[in-house]
Amino acid sequence: MHALDHARYLALREGAHVLEADGTGDKVLRLRDGTMLKLFRRKRLITSAAWYPYARRFADNCEALAARGIPCPQVKAVYRIAEIARDAVHYDPLPGLTLRQLLDQPGEHPELRDQLGQFIATLHESGVYFRSAHLGNVVLTPEGKLGLIDVADLRMYRKPLRRSQRQRNFRHMLRYRQDREWLLGDRDNLFIEAYLASQQVCRRQDLASALA
Repeated sequence: MHALDHARYLALREGAHVLEADGTGDKVLRLRDGTMLKLFRRKRLITSAAWYPYARRFADNCEALAARGIPCPQVKAVYRIAEIARDAVHYDPLPGLTLRQLLDQPGEHPELRDQLGQFIATLHESGVYFRSAHLGNVVLTPEGKLGLIDVADLRMYRKPLRRSQRQRNFRHMLRYRQDREWLLGDRDNLFIEAYLASQQVCRRQDLASALA
């Protein structure tokens, strides 16, 4: 993690477009060159972020995902900006549209349900537990592959996820009404069938409680 003084930070963000902000300040910036700067603040005094900052986690998770062949942002640098008490990660965004953006376009997109089911199975089989899993964090790239963004809240395991972890992950994915209606709305259950066919741990009844 590199120190970034306030003057250099202001020069970096000059002309940037603010994509996300809250009452405490900027959260995500698109810089003039098209790269992204995501800022993190420590919300509590005693927290794991004190020794393992979220910006560092974001960068480490991107590296681990890339090693598994999963499309994700490419990190350029990780910073500590002491004057504004923020950590930041500077990265090239993953090109493409999120699935939530694609849902705003006309059509049912059944092929995406099938592809997403296979993709989630691949993540679980690769030991990827993405607690922020929702359609706004999954991107369809121009090459037609699915990838992940906003990956600070992600854990990597050496072995495939356990059944209980997969069930919890499905509950995370279904907590948004729009996502749930799209994922489970088709009569053929394409998303669930594609997931079950692409992994060896969960049975249909194992997902019943998560989908209820």
